[in-house]
Amino acid sequence: MNQRNQEPGEAPAASDAAPLVGHDNRRMGLSVDALKRAFLDKLVYSQARFPEVATRHDCFQALARAVRDRLLQRWVQTARTYRDQGSRTVCYMSAEFLIGPQLGNNLINLGIFDNARQAMSELGLDLEILLDQEEEPGLGNGGLGRLAACYLDSLATLEIPAIGYGIRYEFGIFTQAIRDGWQAELTDKWLRAGSPWLIHRPSIAFEIKLGGHTEHQYEATVNRRLRVQWVPAKVVRGTAWDMPVLGFGVNTPNRLRLWSAEAPESFDFAAFNAGNYYQAVDAQVLSETLTKVLYPNDEMEAGQTLRLEQQYFFVSCSLQDMIRLQLQREKNLDHFHDKFVVQLNDTHPSIAVAELMRLLVDEYEMVWDQAWSITQRTFAYTNHTLLPEALEKWPLKLFRKVLPRHYEIICEINERFLDEVRIRFPGDDSRLRRMSLFDEDGARYVRMAHLAVAGSFAVNGVAALHTELLKSDVLADFYDLWPEKFRNKTNGVTPRRFVLLANPAMSKLIDDSIGRGWVTDMSRLRELEPYAEDPAFREAWRAIKRGNKENLVRTIKRFAHVDVDPASMFDVQVKRIHEYKRQHLNLLHVIWLYKRLKDNPKLEMAPRTVIFGGKAAPGYRMAKLMIRLVTAVADIIGRDPAMRGRLQVVFFPNYNVKSGQLIFPGADLSEQISLAGKEASGTGNMK
Repeated sequence: MNQRNQEPGEAPAASDAAPLVGHDNRRMGLSVDALKRAFLDKLVYSQARFPEVATRHDCFQALARAVRDRLLQRWVQTARTYRDQGSRTVCYMSAEFLIGPQLGNNLINLGIFDNARQAMSELGLDLEILLDQEEEPGLGNGGLGRLAACYLDSLATLEIPAIGYGIRYEFGIFTQAIRDGWQAELTDKWLRAGSPWLIHRPSIAFEIKLGGHTEHQYEATVNRRLRVQWVPAKVVRGTAWDMPVLGFGVNTPNRLRLWSAEAPESFDFAAFNAGNYYQAVDAQVLSETLTKVLYPNDEMEAGQTLRLEQQYFFVSCSLQDMIRLQLQREKNLDHFHDKFVVQLNDTHPSIAVAELMRLLVDEYEMVWDQAWSITQRTFAYTNHTLLPEALEKWPLKLFRKVLPRHYEIICEINERFLDEVRIRFPGDDSRLRRMSLFDEDGARYVRMAHLAVAGSFAVNGVAALHTELLKSDVLADFYDLWPEKFRNKTNGVTPRRFVLLANPAMSKLIDDSIGRGWVTDMSRLRELEPYAEDPAFREAWRAIKRGNKENLVRTIKRFAHVDVDPASMFDVQVKRIHEYKRQHLNLLHVIWLYKRLKDNPKLEMAPRTVIFGGKAAPGYRMAKLMIRLVTAVADIIGRDPAMRGRLQVVFFPNYNVKSGQLIFPGADLSEQISLAGKEASGTGNMK
């Protein structure tokens, strides 16, 4: 076995390659009998249970671990192939990965969903009940995170080597409860029982500096090269957790690598012996705070500091990991950009531009021009919004305090960048102010979107209109300078999760009508158009929709504790609560309908159930007021006997991927009424 520093579970060098897995049917078999044996094996040897006393969660864990074995066998073989071939790798950096529960999706992608259902049935278990045991992974919140997850699914399905890089949030964003009509934020303990999909890699760890100051000195050589040393105020350690991501109908999983923070020394034994028991674990508690929660409330400076530290933490860990992988094959980093292309999912990871420069120049002693050339050929930037408040800007004082070396690097990037602007647009001082990486108007800020554009070879919006508005408005000056950088990439959602898994009856109807090619080629759905006039097809479609609505009725009763009429039209708006998404406009329409019905009780109108769902950021008072307004209107209409069977309003609590898979198939009308030009693409409506 090759003894180089390599990742546990990674393949050995080709010279001593050997079969990594045997042909043990308990770990590789996909038949009903093989799955039954694997399940019982895991129940005993992983959960230490026998069937008569196993809980539902024990059974979920046993099945999940049996499925994971089949993923890992493919994953290890794929890792060996990619390593031996030196495959170029897409690295998708995102603060969110709204991946949703994994068991059902993995069964679909392995092609064994029906076999697993039969295997569990023969053991006296209901697969749907086991699927319901899985916690929603608290790794994302909105469309940005769901897009990241859909990209990972598509990259794996297309067999493109890829790594998703993000943060292993211990408590996610929050669990939403509705109390007296108001949103209440509860701790999201999604990891309380662990996750069968996450594999800890404690040997893959990097030290991350924060705060402090820099020291400059010149080499005692003829060239007198400047060397900069960053002396941090504190250091945290990031360790890797991996999750396999399998594509549909292929044997080549990719990986989602998440970072968790810990102290370099988790326990101060000397302090403990001296009786300072709290001090003994103080460093560990402070370090772990970095990866506790997704999007900490940034109304206060402490929250802003934590957000910036969080973003830098996962970006630095990820880039250091890429460098580690590159140096396993190459002697230097001269061709780093040939091995990795890094997609920045919005501005959250844009500090990566300055961090790669720091690593190349300070740690690996590369000259500036070469380092900048590599950096610009490594990164691509996806912009997700035109909202000014979402185009991240960090107060300069805060930024310098947390990342003093990066401030210096961005100053240098900005000086050279503005020289390029001066050459292209001489005498245009107003353009220089608009394009600078620093906002000098009033309080000074670092403009992260500008840094991302300057440091990337490509910039994309996520819908045709959005991209055009970027070019004509938000980033117009950058488009004038670098029109070749700008391109559109319209968002999409994976049909594997949101049709095959979420709506199996409809999937079967489509399969029976046009075959299964649509699962990886959605344009094939046009072949359904002739069936629009087929009475048998329409009757089957209506029966499926009715069944989906009845399932949603039961779900609403379970979580919102109200009864709704499945015969009514389900008018659905489920997404993050935000002013630009205009839930309040939808609610005004509800109030208008209510008034019409009160004014004219004989008004002919289809019975309607209006379903709202979504979370408001803890510090976003207006969004929380909108939730309160929804629940107030729902209460008034619900108490009016004249509205029974005519109009109803429901707020579905704690909306997430798991509940979305139940809501989407039951929707009759999906509301996409966001303010024109503000919604990037509206993937919620696609689902």
